[in-house]
Amino acid sequence: MTQATAMFVMFILYGVLPTAGIYLGYRGVKKLTQPKMLEYKAMPQLGSIPEKSMPQEVAQKLALINEKGEKLKRLYGDTNNDGVIDDKDAVNETYVMIKNVMDIHIPEAVADYRRLHDLDSNVNKTVVISAEKSGDALSRADTTKIKNSNMTGRQALLEVLNTVDTQFDGLLDAAYHQDGQKLLATNRYLQQRFEK
Repeated sequence: MTQATAMFVMFILYGVLPTAGIYLGYRGVKKLTQPKMLEYKAMPQLGSIPEKSMPQEVAQKLALINEKGEKLKRLYGDTNNDGVIDDKDAVNETYVMIKNVMDIHIPEAVADYRRLHDLDSNVNKTVVISAEKSGDALSRADTTKIKNSNMTGRQALLEVLNTVDTQFDGLLDAAYHQDGQKLLATNRYLQQRFEK
């Protein structure tokens, strides 16, 4: 083995491999310790939200709304049934309303709640610490009533999300019945044509 080969092997063994091991270990630890993020495909303006900062019931309701909103966007936005919502589609007022709710109103409501939640991060630490010890991380937004109302910030956000969820259910039902009526009409037409 020549001296140059020995130096190259030493460089690999004592330089590159330990550096690569440290780097990969750092990346692995970073990936394992980073918080799980909630992402909603139909609501990209909502961004990625750390799972710990969103109550479980709110995260579940957002996931439901995300799923229903995605279906509704396809139903009301893809009018030419090519699988893409683009300039060739003749979108209607219902699609614009669904898009506004998904792109503007829900992200604003969640942002307002998160601001309420973050307001007491320094002020109300004793309540949060005692709640964390009991296993339930409650914040001021979850316990304090909003002035001139009988709701907390969490209840107000859930009320908004429940309203959207109920309206989306109504729109999905309407689309189902409308398409069902089209099928029935097609069937009646075809039966009349074949009877002649």
